[in-house]
Amino acid sequence: MTTSALEPRAGRRCHNPVNALHSAIYFAPEYDDELAALGLDRGSMAYFAGRAAPMGAVGAGVVTATFYNFSHALVSRMIPAAWAIASPGAVLDARLRAADAALTRLLGPETVASPELAEAAALALRAAEACGREARPLYAANADLAIPERPHLALFHAATLLREHRGDGHLAVLAAAGLDGLEAVVSHCATGKGFTPHFFRLSRGWSAEQWSAAQDRLRERGLLDGSGELTPDGTALRRDIEDTTDRLDRAPYEHLGAAGVERLTVLTGGFAQTVLAGGGFPLEHFGKG
Repeated sequence: MTTSALEPRAGRRCHNPVNALHSAIYFAPEYDDELAALGLDRGSMAYFAGRAAPMGAVGAGVVTATFYNFSHALVSRMIPAAWAIASPGAVLDARLRAADAALTRLLGPETVASPELAEAAALALRAAEACGREARPLYAANADLAIPERPHLALFHAATLLREHRGDGHLAVLAAAGLDGLEAVVSHCATGKGFTPHFFRLSRGWSAEQWSAAQDRLRERGLLDGSGELTPDGTALRRDIEDTTDRLDRAPYEHLGAAGVERLTVLTGGFAQTVLAGGGFPLEHFGKG
């Protein structure tokens, strides 16, 4: 299904709550518990392994390239060591068990079994039919996985596909804008959206000196001012990055159609609010800090 009536940012508005249903898993205690049961370290190792597992037992270079904004020094301490502890297949099984437990806890058994959740899963899977594999490694790897039968896990799978499809395109836009991984993080933090600089720096493995050097490089380009805020040029660049990402991510939402996109946005928006109200995200780590 295609339509020319889709608003320019309708896909982004839909992506935000859909993405929340995927990304909340990484903050859930069930996720670390399941991967720790395999012998993996909690935190960064579990995250890298769980997200990279669809690509197989890849090396640190592949993870750094596809995740983009993490320090290679941090990644290389966790990967490929993780694969000597647990195979990608075992990690994927653990990831799905974690999604099952976390979504059931955060949404509640009644919502998980509801027709509305099954409808959202069907809509998200339909949107994902139009995602393309070309130059999208994380999406393509996840697209080769089987679709789970249970609706809440099918929704998690579809959310993963849509998240990684948009994310792969976003990284291409960042690279075209001349932003390395750390500069991308620093400029994003300056928007006041997402994680605080402190949390982003520590969780991505960057030192204070590296963060400061990236700020200096952005100042030299006229993108940050002396206090670390975005200049008008910096604001314009970040806006252009998001707009171009929208354009590259338009196909699944055009395929779903305007009515389907609106319905999926409403359904997943409600689920995301429930996850948020249930403590699914560490809100203390969000904002400018």
